[in-house]
Amino acid sequence: MEKCAVVEIEKVFFAYDGETVLEDVNLTICEKDFIWIVGPNGGGKTTLVKLILGLLTPSGGAVRVFEKSPQQARSKIGYMPQHAHLDQRFPVSVSDVVLMGRLGEGRRYGPFSKKDRQVAYEVLEEVGLNEFADRHFASLSGGQQRRLLIARALASQPQLLILDEPTANLDLLVVRELYELLHKLNSQFTIVMVSHDPAFVSQAVKNVVCVNRKVAVHPTTAVGDEVLSELYHGHVRMVRHGHSAAEKE
Repeated sequence: MEKCAVVEIEKVFFAYDGETVLEDVNLTICEKDFIWIVGPNGGGKTTLVKLILGLLTPSGGAVRVFEKSPQQARSKIGYMPQHAHLDQRFPVSVSDVVLMGRLGEGRRYGPFSKKDRQVAYEVLEEVGLNEFADRHFASLSGGQQRRLLIARALASQPQLLILDEPTANLDLLVVRELYELLHKLNSQFTIVMVSHDPAFVSQAVKNVVCVNRKVAVHPTTAVGDEVLSELYHGHVRMVRHGHSAAEKE
């Protein structure tokens, strides 16, 4: 059965103050895809994500998400930003952070319903943090905090999950464990992951979207050192790893 298109980007241009950032972008992301968006800093990755989220409007072309405008489809998107802006000193528990994901448009903070708390418990269990529900979020390790932010995004019960730099500043073992989690979640959601670092790519990723003003899409198996070196205008070596062990090619 043919998979439905979740994101459709057609002939999109975008410019900041007259300077073109994205040029003639065409991209289709289908249901249950796992997409890795990669490219140099300033290449347009963040702009592309903001267009999908409806935070920016293209200078030309069209962006459709679930056959609607990005603004209309926003309730179906779970988003984990690169910087969470959570004050480590703020007295908030792990479960409190996840419940923030239940705050939809037009809804004020609390009181949360029984359903809200049930969903929060379920997503914490899904990311392996249910035993930490009552702890202060600052007590979690870096990798656990990243899982917590994913849980917060999942709490909105999305159909599309967008993660901005989820593996940044994590060691290789934690990155591998995070990829294993995302591989499991991919059976339920379409996943779009953004990274400026091309060093590691998981076998769970189905397609790599290379962004540097223009966009090129490659199957993960077709992306090697040559493709990345051209994208980054310099020698780049890729390291691939599977779901249970890391290995250098």
